[in-house]
Amino acid sequence: MSNLRFEAIIESQKRVPLLIEEKGRRSELFAANVFNEEKMLQYLTKDALGSVKGAIVSGSKIERKIADQVAEAMKGWAIGKGATHYTHWFQPLTGSTAEKHDAFFDLLPDGKALEKFGGGQLVQQEPDASSFPHGGIRNTFEARGYTAWDPTSPAFIYGTTLCIPTIFVAYTGEALDNKAPLLRALHAVDNAATAVAKYFDKNVSKVNATLGWEQEYFLIDKSLAMSRPDIVMTGRTLIGQTAAKGQQLDDHYFGVIPSRVLSFMRHLEVECTQLGIPVKTRHNEVAPNQFELAPIFEEANLAVDHNLLLMDVMDKVAKKHNMKVLFHEKPFAGINGSGKHNNWSLATDTGVNLLSPGSTPMKNLQFLTFFVNTIKAVDSYEELLRSSIASASNDHRLGANEAPPAIFSIFIGKQLSSVLDELEGVSKGKLSPEEKTELKLNVVGKIPEIMLDNTDRNRTSPFAFTGNKFEMRGVGSKTNCAKPMTVLNTIVAKQLRDFKIEVDSLIDNKNLKKDEAIFNVLREYIKTSKRIRFDGDGYSQEWEKEAKKRKLSNNKSTPDAIQVLTSKESLELFDSMNVMSGVEVKARQEIELDSYIMHLQIEGRVLNEMVYGYVIPAAIEYQNILIANVGGLKEIYGAGYKKMCESQLAIIEGVTEHIAALKAKTDAMVNERKKANVIADSNKKAYAYCDKVRPYFEGIRYHCDKLERLVSDKLWPLTKYRELLFVK
Repeated sequence: MSNLRFEAIIESQKRVPLLIEEKGRRSELFAANVFNEEKMLQYLTKDALGSVKGAIVSGSKIERKIADQVAEAMKGWAIGKGATHYTHWFQPLTGSTAEKHDAFFDLLPDGKALEKFGGGQLVQQEPDASSFPHGGIRNTFEARGYTAWDPTSPAFIYGTTLCIPTIFVAYTGEALDNKAPLLRALHAVDNAATAVAKYFDKNVSKVNATLGWEQEYFLIDKSLAMSRPDIVMTGRTLIGQTAAKGQQLDDHYFGVIPSRVLSFMRHLEVECTQLGIPVKTRHNEVAPNQFELAPIFEEANLAVDHNLLLMDVMDKVAKKHNMKVLFHEKPFAGINGSGKHNNWSLATDTGVNLLSPGSTPMKNLQFLTFFVNTIKAVDSYEELLRSSIASASNDHRLGANEAPPAIFSIFIGKQLSSVLDELEGVSKGKLSPEEKTELKLNVVGKIPEIMLDNTDRNRTSPFAFTGNKFEMRGVGSKTNCAKPMTVLNTIVAKQLRDFKIEVDSLIDNKNLKKDEAIFNVLREYIKTSKRIRFDGDGYSQEWEKEAKKRKLSNNKSTPDAIQVLTSKESLELFDSMNVMSGVEVKARQEIELDSYIMHLQIEGRVLNEMVYGYVIPAAIEYQNILIANVGGLKEIYGAGYKKMCESQLAIIEGVTEHIAALKAKTDAMVNERKKANVIADSNKKAYAYCDKVRPYFEGIRYHCDKLERLVSDKLWPLTKYRELLFVK
């Protein structure tokens, strides 16, 4: 087995960059494979186009005869571009996407063949609902589920298949996917934000939540990846001695992109451009062989779809370049993990970013209204927001190597902190003319229109204001953005709805003017949400103590983090905003628990296999070589051999001790896993894996890594960190 490692290294060193030819400018290639408005103008009648646009803008229903027209147009366009099949492309609760392909093909009664695709196939399909995670919503014998067309996300051609973005629901109507709750949350925030935005501009009729994600990832040679069973099975290295050189020299971040990687990136960008994914930025990240890709901001639902599609495209393109993409949040110990920063804002249909400071006091009051309400929403539901980024893989990343901690806090910078501190002193009730002047001219009026450079970069902040948006940094690189975006938009919608009720009450019942009412309510929010604001180092023990005093949650494990999902407050929130029913929320908690259990179960099995199939045999083989060496010296030198063999004997002793400890810990881990596996209750089983099984992983790793240092490099069977991270 040890030969596989060296064969993989030799194979990787033979690689040369693939030549990527770009035909045409990016602007000309953009969305070439997307059935967007430009294509609809060419293929649809005026009535059909108006109906689809109405569904996109206001959610109006598309009539069946219009759906037939759209389907016929899609089919003609897709076949003209070489498509042979169509699929409903959806997001089951696995965290990735799913699809079932059907051909544009049917037979007439007389046996003649034709291409067929009608409104019925466009609008709805029926996949097997029981075969996807459902959290107990569906029984195996109740397999029916439906995918339904989402016209707000345009269809696209991927390979030779027309992909139609859809939601996925059970026969009884519950959402079995991540898209349906997201669409409901976006509808809720649209309604609530539009109502508040009308305080400042009566012409606003719609508010869109926008999202710009930053996808971090590791890229390693395919042969090296395939030589590691832990990477193949779990997406991360379960064992491995840290390389002598890691990221400590800061020489990789923003460095020259390696030629093979650059070829991969160019190829990826061409594919993305044709699929309408507006990729813009690429660069080396902090850790060796770690990189980042980021797009231009889009409407949140479309941005989520594009991120999921991107991850699939990355996998396929990487294979063509003999590479492997690692999306795991912490594939390597001792260096930075990978996140997916979610940059979120709200934009009106009049072209205004509601989280961007303006040039006048009134525009700044609008900015402060949405800014403070967002802070208040996060403060009220920080534990729920933490639950939206919880996973077995992200548990390894949070709080380590520049990643934000599990404690949610908000960083806004000194300048905005001083503005909020001044607003906190606003008088209760009516304002004097002097106070109005002070507020509008000297406080609110002096917020600079462009603040992109006035808010410092605080890497340890889970939720930071970065000039004209909030950046949610705790999201893991594997996570479907729909999960945190559903929670964030729901809590902001709830907060804005409550804000409007309070402001209207002061206007109607206390006879306050609009500005006075807004200032009064914002003042109270600033006071009551002060605990969530923190500008310091999120890693420090002092902050943990301070956060505890402030009664902020610190749920470091997934089982702890997702308990809040089924709290009375959470269930009431989702139900009141029509985002998820209690059944849907409880099902998601059950699925999250099951996913956590299965990930740790798989890791435990792989670790057991690696210990007994790779590490211990290699250690014993080296031990035997040393024993033979000592025996030979004894034969030659007799009683004097001990002095000559002190080093060999010390190594033999060290190897022996680590083998014994490794076997004992591995066997104990397997035993705890067996105990956990017979627990029926998902919550108790998850805690058993978290508290009883997982703690053995680090101990097992410790002894494996010590043996890697002791055993001859020639005999070590597993590709090492220095090879995985520094072979370009």
